[in-house]
Amino acid sequence: MKSIIFKFILALFLGMSVTSGSYAIDLYVNTKTKQVFTESGPDRELIGAFERVKEKSEQAVQADPSPVLPPRNRNSKFKIKAETARLVSRVDSLEKEIKKSKNVKVTLDKKGLQAESADGNFKFKIGGRMHADASLSSNDNFSESGSPAEANNGTEIRRARLTFMSTFHKVWKFKSDIDFADNEVAIKDLKLAYTGLKIFEKIKTRITVGHQKQAFSRELQQSSNDNMYTERSMMNILNAPVVDRAIGVNIAAHGRKWTAQTGVYGESISPNNTSKDEGWGVNGRATFNPILNNDNGIQKLIHLGLAGNYRETSNSATNSRGGIRYKYETSHMSNLYPVDTGTITTAKNLKMIGFEANGVYGPFSVGGEFTQSWMDRNNGMSSLAFHGWYGEAALTLTGESRTYKNGVFKRLKPKSTFSLANGGFGAWEIAARVGGINMNDGAYKGGSMKNFSFALNWYANENVRLMFGYDRIIDINNSPLISRTNGGKPDGLNTFMFRTQIAI
Repeated sequence: MKSIIFKFILALFLGMSVTSGSYAIDLYVNTKTKQVFTESGPDRELIGAFERVKEKSEQAVQADPSPVLPPRNRNSKFKIKAETARLVSRVDSLEKEIKKSKNVKVTLDKKGLQAESADGNFKFKIGGRMHADASLSSNDNFSESGSPAEANNGTEIRRARLTFMSTFHKVWKFKSDIDFADNEVAIKDLKLAYTGLKIFEKIKTRITVGHQKQAFSRELQQSSNDNMYTERSMMNILNAPVVDRAIGVNIAAHGRKWTAQTGVYGESISPNNTSKDEGWGVNGRATFNPILNNDNGIQKLIHLGLAGNYRETSNSATNSRGGIRYKYETSHMSNLYPVDTGTITTAKNLKMIGFEANGVYGPFSVGGEFTQSWMDRNNGMSSLAFHGWYGEAALTLTGESRTYKNGVFKRLKPKSTFSLANGGFGAWEIAARVGGINMNDGAYKGGSMKNFSFALNWYANENVRLMFGYDRIIDINNSPLISRTNGGKPDGLNTFMFRTQIAI
């Protein structure tokens, strides 16, 4: 009640001051009785000085900056406030989402487009490669079965791949590698690996299921992105048809100075459209490094390796799915085969053993491999023994060492990338290789051959490489080709190869 009286008296005095309009008045309030007075006194506090207000005409000109709105306008104002509140709420929500998105790390660098969750449980990467080749041959004036035969000169996209790699829950690794070369689609790698098997503290293990490389030969295990030559050695004539990619399961383990892996495989990803059973194989590979040191990028190592393979061919009784064919082509685009066994349909099973040795000291490296293969045949036919080999030496002119990881060599990493603006030259590498294959055994003459290869490679950076290769046949016997120049052996064939490579 006292509060009402106080407000009434205050309004009354204000109204009086408005009507008089000629003076200002001080008002006081009794703190106990809440009464209002115009003079000071005991228990009275000054409220303030109240002056005369403007005339009505002046009030019209200088109106209250916050006038009371009519009901309709008040509703509009309330709607605007509500919309503003909703907008602020939405912005807050978006800010929270942005903060969450910062927990996903997305990078684009020399390793490709990569995304990774904050906890590292999930990763994704997109990469790929392009190998654009050109080749030119000379001294290829041959004949085969009475018809002219020459090596093809021209250009091609040797490889054109898209690679997708994912990690799930840290320990599951998925990879797909799809090739579009030859204007066709082919699946290279398509595999799932589990890395969470912890048997020993310092031993890393991996179980891989899917279409993958088999456990045999360092040269075959090594990526085409990392080989010093445009094509693999002559030893690969024996390896590629038998121990290249196939569908199977592989178990691998490695420590700092050793690796070991073994696997069981069926055949390649191409479907079996016959009623015959597919073949199967089991193989393994182990490597050891008695010396393995890297001092400020200067690699010092010795690599030793041993591999073995056993394979039952498809439907061993008749092997009507196609059999096994060993052949050497001067380049991928050529259909000229200086040595060629033709399709061997009598193969029952194959046994192989491979030896590896490499040494690296700074920019200099040497190495080689040897593969011995035995073929048991059906119908009481005698078994066959073939072998292939190569030896090589390389020198990095700009001083870099070849990189090495888990029993396989990688391509060079230039100390300075090529740049016209900054004066970088990239890395330069030269390499020479001699290789041979012998598929003659007793009365069986599948052909034998030796060749010399030279490589000059320029690494503009870790992703771009220009390659020049030269290959020459230095000895050949029992070839299906005959020289049209002198009717003799088709030796002296020269092949020049050029490649532009980008690999991410």
